[in-house]
Amino acid sequence: MKSEHTPPEDREGSPRMSSNGPTRHQFFINGAYVDGSGTEGYDVISPVTGEHVATVPVPTAADLDRAVAAANTAQRAWARVNVWQRAELCHRIGDEITKRVDELARLQTLEQGKPLAESVADIEEAAQLFHLHAEDAVRLHGETMPSTDGTKRMWTFYAPVGTWGIITPWNFPLLMLAEFVAPGLATGNAHVVKPPANTPLTVLKAMEAFVAAGVPEGLINILPGEGATGDALVRHDGIDAIGFIGSSATGAKIQAAAGLKRSIMECSGNGPLVVLEDADLAAAAKAAVYGAYLCAGQVCCATERVIVVDAVHDAFVAAVLRAAEDVVLGDPFDAATNLGSLNNEGVAAKMDRHIADAHERGAKVLVGGKRRVGMPTDLYYEFTVVDEVPVDSLLSREESFGPVVPIITAVDEDDALRLANDDKLGLQGAVFTRSMRAAYRFVEEMAVGQVVVNDSTCFWDVNMPFGGAGNRGTGWGRIGGKHTLLDMSDLRTGVINL
Repeated sequence: MKSEHTPPEDREGSPRMSSNGPTRHQFFINGAYVDGSGTEGYDVISPVTGEHVATVPVPTAADLDRAVAAANTAQRAWARVNVWQRAELCHRIGDEITKRVDELARLQTLEQGKPLAESVADIEEAAQLFHLHAEDAVRLHGETMPSTDGTKRMWTFYAPVGTWGIITPWNFPLLMLAEFVAPGLATGNAHVVKPPANTPLTVLKAMEAFVAAGVPEGLINILPGEGATGDALVRHDGIDAIGFIGSSATGAKIQAAAGLKRSIMECSGNGPLVVLEDADLAAAAKAAVYGAYLCAGQVCCATERVIVVDAVHDAFVAAVLRAAEDVVLGDPFDAATNLGSLNNEGVAAKMDRHIADAHERGAKVLVGGKRRVGMPTDLYYEFTVVDEVPVDSLLSREESFGPVVPIITAVDEDDALRLANDDKLGLQGAVFTRSMRAAYRFVEEMAVGQVVVNDSTCFWDVNMPFGGAGNRGTGWGRIGGKHTLLDMSDLRTGVINL
């Protein structure tokens, strides 16, 4: 929601307490926190408590111009810095973030809603990415190639692309910034980052770590905003490339606006998790439940569709119900909680629609299926298990992005693979089987970017290239390991005539 700017507070309150009232925040441009040039602001409302915790300014065209100009100027100098020095800076950033894990994690939980333990893991991984990509960068090199002309010498090398416009989602605020900025800095790029207006606080606070690490002014600039700001960023003449993580619908709009600019697009996913007849059913059920409660199911590789062969359907459902007993919905600052609030009303309303549609189509809601009353906000959604989900239902055809395990029955292995691929999206899938033959079949034939065998669709490794399959509406490019550095670099060729 928007409001007029509230006066800045004299002191900043603890992330879990509201007695100090909301604070006014600034942009981060050219190495410093600065006021916006406009008069409007976004109110940041905690999904955990319902309290107004901060106000951030709405960026104007002048604010964006200032951030892009700073990035362009800084990038030209940064591109000439030796890669070993760039790597040293990335290591320092990782160290400085590590010093602030507790503070940043508590702030992230307050504005995002996920359990504190998950936020701690997110911030720790963000720090790890700067160390990882520092090491990747110093090992990124070209090759010498023989020319058909004996008087020529020919070789390749990598150069930075320039200034990247980065648009990140609200489910992993700092981590997904790091997924672009760590490899981007390591390869000589600059960045103008637009985090969502409803989860900007962790990212803005983290800039203190960047300053302490000695990041040159202008290499990273933060302008929280909504769709209009993102559109202006993508279209800006000073932006050379786009990095985006978010929904496929938004990704399509970004790409239409970006034209021929370089881009990395990591968009929506819709599972699936396949359970074959020979699967370890207890392990499969535990993985399905975990993938639905992690970040309250608000993950692009969450348990969106579970496809189980008919022969083990009943036993698998029973195992899922047992595993669901371990899910605790509640205060995300309580160590016993592993399911926090949803982040916003939009995703909660989507869950409502999907469950209502499932009811209408004859599916059976075995657990949950509604918002929990008596909580501080209306965003606490009960962990949900739905059986006999029709393939034409919203739970099957769309990314629900909530804490739900939708169970679809397949006749056999062939039918399970057919159902898995009967979807317009294709990010990450999983299969549970004891058969090496079946495992290889699904790895090679499931139309997703990554297939995980005998673990959750939410399996993630910082060194794993992560992204969508080429024939699906899930984007392109890869997040993870050296592959992001390659995507954020230009492969150049040199030829010398002797």
